[in-house]
Amino acid sequence: MGWVKDALKELSKNGSCQIRPQGGSMRGRIESGQLVTIEKIKPEEIKIEDAALVKWKGNYLLHIIKEINENEVLIGNNLGKINGWIPIRDVIGKVVKVED
Repeated sequence: MGWVKDALKELSKNGSCQIRPQGGSMRGRIESGQLVTIEKIKPEEIKIEDAALVKWKGNYLLHIIKEINENEVLIGNNLGKINGWIPIRDVIGKVVKVED
């Protein structure tokens, strides 16, 4: 995932970034290779069903926020798989635009 390092740098510097992620776990919502715009987000701005860039077990994923507790969010993909709970601080940014 070579895009992650650049995305994290841009988010830190500018508050937003654009990436073209590869893979099929978000199929139907984000297709492999589409241009995705991500913006930094504060924990209180996170909503259920947001597509978000999250830190997961030392990696970074684009996944969907399925549930929200006080300090945790449940993440899963768009194909029905639930990954698990992560600290809310590990939600790095929110997908705000998807285009070809």
